[in-house]
Amino acid sequence: MLIITSIFFCTVPAAKMIPLFMMFAGGPLGSGRQWFSWIHVDDLVNLICEALSNPSYKGVINGTAPNPVRLGEMCEQLGSVLGRPSWLPVPDIALKAVLGEGASVVLEGQKVLPARAEELGFPFKYRYVKDALKAIMT
Repeated sequence: MLIITSIFFCTVPAAKMIPLFMMFAGGPLGSGRQWFSWIHVDDLVNLICEALSNPSYKGVINGTAPNPVRLGEMCEQLGSVLGRPSWLPVPDIALKAVLGEGASVVLEGQKVLPARAEELGFPFKYRYVKDALKAIMT
């Protein structure tokens, strides 16, 4: 079973952040201290192909990059890649008003690691969020 985390930039939250940054209104959601597990779409596709073709890939495999980041760091990196500041945090109350109970997913975060994929020697192309963001934004 393959468990997938936030895919750059196929997820709605990540895709919606770009226009805010482009308008100089980007920043972390909530405190920015919550964990953000992510994976570049190229690594995800390669991981799925490997899991389908390699009989060693059994059991639960987390589809996530090996270096999760705090959401604040992800926003800093996104701002850097876009040439925009990351200065305007979105308060918890605003997220709760817009997302309702779904806000807890964003505000609490989760630190997920690809322990099994690394144990199997999967070659991640994008191990760091800045490299993944640069590849997507260029």
